[in-house]
Amino acid sequence: MKIQNIDNVEKFFKVIDSCKGKVELVTGEGDRLNLKSKLSQYVSLANIFSDGTIEELEVIAYEPEDTAKLVEFMMEG
Repeated sequence: MKIQNIDNVEKFFKVIDSCKGKVELVTGEGDRLNLKSKLSQYVSLANIFSDGTIEELEVIAYEPEDTAKLVEFMMEG
């Protein structure tokens, strides 16, 4: 799923941390980073974070309830 215009990065990672299953970030090269890992969170921020907003991420959540949490985050912000 593509997530766009993340302006509250702290809240985004709180949602990721609350997920039960594995949540991965897909890089432009097709690599997958485990977003539940704090190291991966920092690496992904360093690579894609600019001017306070993350424009677009491709994220894979393996549990349906985790997908629902991410969709709710996208709708509510």
